[in-house]
Amino acid sequence: MSTFMANQNTIERKWYVIDAAGKPLGRVAVKAADILRGKHRPEFTPNVDCGEFVIIINAKDAVLTGNKLTQKYYRRHSGYIGGLKEEQYSHLMATRPELAMELAVKGMLPHNTLGAKSFTRLHVYAGAEHDHAAQKPVVLD
Repeated sequence: MSTFMANQNTIERKWYVIDAAGKPLGRVAVKAADILRGKHRPEFTPNVDCGEFVIIINAKDAVLTGNKLTQKYYRRHSGYIGGLKEEQYSHLMATRPELAMELAVKGMLPHNTLGAKSFTRLHVYAGAEHDHAAQKPVVLD
């Protein structure tokens, strides 16, 4: 018997909903990254995009443990001298919680074209409502 190798023709993608309310941001991000990558499937193939769609709701209610709200910063640089921009996670979670969740998930995906393609299947919402009811997503714990 030969080893089964998944390809684009054999992959059937499902939709999953993850509720982040009251859960640590990193734990939710790990679960989302595994599903986006397809590592939960028995036919997982590392060089094939066999992941599924993920919807994360209630991103504003995700918690950061320890002192991360005050000690952790989101940093970006424009490329110019003195172009470093810093934003504390307490401010980031208050203003743009979707970005905080997206950054956490993106850092857990491979940094290549496979990871970039997987990241396009992630949908993050600050509240409890989402626009993907027609896809009949499965709710995960």
